[in-house]
Amino acid sequence: MDEQTVATTTAFEALRCVDCDASHDPAEVTHRCPACGGILDPEYDLDAVTVTPETLTARPFESMWRYEELLPFPRSAAVSLAEGATPLLECPSLAEEMGVGAVYLKDEGRNPTGTFKDRGQSAAVTAASQHDADEIALNSAGNAGQSAAAYAARADLEAHVFLPDRAGFTQQAMTEVHGGDLRTVAGEITDAGSAYWDAVEGPSDEDTAGTESGGDPEGASWYSTKTFVTPYRHDGKKTMGHEILEQLDFRSPDAVVYPTGGGVGLLGVHKGAHEFRELGFVDDTPALYAAQAEGCAPVVDAWERGADEHEAVPESEITTACNGIAVPDPGASPLLLDAIEESGGGAVATDDHAILDAALTVARTEGIEIGATCAAAVSGAFALADRGAFGADDTVVLLNTGAGNKDVDTLRAHLGERETAGADQTETGA
Repeated sequence: MDEQTVATTTAFEALRCVDCDASHDPAEVTHRCPACGGILDPEYDLDAVTVTPETLTARPFESMWRYEELLPFPRSAAVSLAEGATPLLECPSLAEEMGVGAVYLKDEGRNPTGTFKDRGQSAAVTAASQHDADEIALNSAGNAGQSAAAYAARADLEAHVFLPDRAGFTQQAMTEVHGGDLRTVAGEITDAGSAYWDAVEGPSDEDTAGTESGGDPEGASWYSTKTFVTPYRHDGKKTMGHEILEQLDFRSPDAVVYPTGGGVGLLGVHKGAHEFRELGFVDDTPALYAAQAEGCAPVVDAWERGADEHEAVPESEITTACNGIAVPDPGASPLLLDAIEESGGGAVATDDHAILDAALTVARTEGIEIGATCAAAVSGAFALADRGAFGADDTVVLLNTGAGNKDVDTLRAHLGERETAGADQTETGA
């Protein structure tokens, strides 16, 4: 590959391996560390960043690429659908109920495909385009697959998307509407991941025992936009952290509560906040809280045990309907747990009933539609408030990572169940 074909920003220096600390040229290395197979993280020379809070404030608030000096690729090279620049909405009813100074909801449901995944796919598909890819591929719980198909269409690339059959109808349908090659797999996101790797690397020797095989696997030339296989998805999502701090007039909130599956978005917020602090834009960074569903909470379990890494949840033990955060084996949990500890935050799990109730509460008291899965941030924040995690004057930011209209069946079904239960209690005098 010709290095001159890759357009990068001035401050983007290298891809740094978080495991072995090796540094790699982003024009030559595209995915995992060639030295040890570790996760690569875009590294920046912040001294070369000339932007200031004043110059940022003067720019139109129209997409995440307004932070191009802190992204790997310039705006001129971006594969973009105007992702980012989402509102930070004050929620006084939630603040009163939690007993805190202020609650804000960062509404990522306003993104082009209705999810924060658009930030990561914009960055990852831009990288694919810069590296002259023809086809991208990934497995996903649902939203990232839909997003990847949209951004691949924008870049005139083919997208191969592996989804579990429990993925939402909207995500499956829109993946195909965007022209993606949709492949549904029975089971969970881990099963979709196995199918993805079989296509990319070929089935294992155990799978092919007694059969003839030869030639390259089908997906040998596919460019991966999988979480932490590409170095760029979490880097695009750090712009959520940039935006939250800018929208609060360059003041850090006391806490950020994030609905957590693989934890990529929370790590992105952590990185974005630290960049702004190192640049002198803010004085502090927020405490980060991972919110999960009790039916699949490997990060919370690891945090409560004081472990450095999670233990995978067996698929037979997954009991949550919150598909978007039902990630039984989050590969970057050591990074996530470190970020939570460094920030002074924590982790919390609530049951599906509390999560869905929280989605209805936000819709009825604040008028904001949030995703069923995303409401784990709200129910988690209520639980944290009950535990005394927040002070009376604290500012708390909740992330709504996806649009409520992707989960209309789940939300309406829960509403019906709740109304039926209420009617039954009225009839029995309970």
